[in-house]
Amino acid sequence: MDVKPEKAPSNLEVVKKKKSFWKTMKNQKILYLMSIPVVIWVFIFNYLPVWGWTMAFQNFRPGRAITEQEWVGFEHFIQLFQDDHFYLVLRNTIAMSVMLLIAGFAIPILFAVLLNELKDSLFKRSVQTISYLPHFVSWVVVAGIVTKMLSTDGGIVNDILVGLNLIDRPIQFMAQGELFWGIVTLADVWKEMGWNSIIFLAAMAGIDPQLYEAARVDGAGRWRRIWHITLPGIRPTIMVILILSIGSMISIGFERQLLLGNSLVREYSEVLELYALNYGIGMGRYSYGTAIGIFNSIVSITLLLLANGIFKRLTKTSVM
Repeated sequence: MDVKPEKAPSNLEVVKKKKSFWKTMKNQKILYLMSIPVVIWVFIFNYLPVWGWTMAFQNFRPGRAITEQEWVGFEHFIQLFQDDHFYLVLRNTIAMSVMLLIAGFAIPILFAVLLNELKDSLFKRSVQTISYLPHFVSWVVVAGIVTKMLSTDGGIVNDILVGLNLIDRPIQFMAQGELFWGIVTLADVWKEMGWNSIIFLAAMAGIDPQLYEAARVDGAGRWRRIWHITLPGIRPTIMVILILSIGSMISIGFERQLLLGNSLVREYSEVLELYALNYGIGMGRYSYGTAIGIFNSIVSITLLLLANGIFKRLTKTSVM
């Protein structure tokens, strides 16, 4: 059976498409005008700085013109991958990224589902407001609160554990490296759980209430309604947020690690961005720090494309 080749679009169809585009643009000119400031902002702060990546291929010296810089090719990347400390930092970054992804993604969904099931509107709004507040508190304050709570001198956590006879003496939580990843994860969940649940609550608000009524008439209990109506109803939102979270998984920042870490747990607290800050900008090695940033960005883009491709194939959900 012969397969006929697809017919190429005629010149008339191309002209019609162009006319349709300009017609749409004319009809929606206000929307296009409103988007101009956003486009300018994105270009200045997201695309224009990419020019600075050229520093990674130079022995950059401040004060010199770009034509006066010494080009060294991939020398800084070779140094990066030959540095044993880099792999230790990469281990910490991946470990904390995975823990933050799992806990910081699953717990807000669970919290949103539980809030959605509350019938008392006053109590529901109160819980929502209280859960949002930590998001607006700086990490400097949060780090101080966490450090005080885990302190061996009057820390509430140690006082409770000793009072319940679970331990004989206070534990120095902030001095044990193997506990640092868990401390950072719990602190982040406490701070961002309420804020991250907003988008899931908004998605639940769009579910048709008649579905719940029909399920209730058919004898479905609360857990059945959650499993068969609520979760499937917000599945597209969950997939999109998960894809974006995987894409930014390795870019976890450094504020939490810098503020909660100390010299005793440095082997567990240092992450890629903190490594770039200390061994790049801190030591005046701007080219080396830029190479670390490029590696971070490439890994993030790769993870985003892989996650998007896999979920697009499996669930027909995509962010691109």
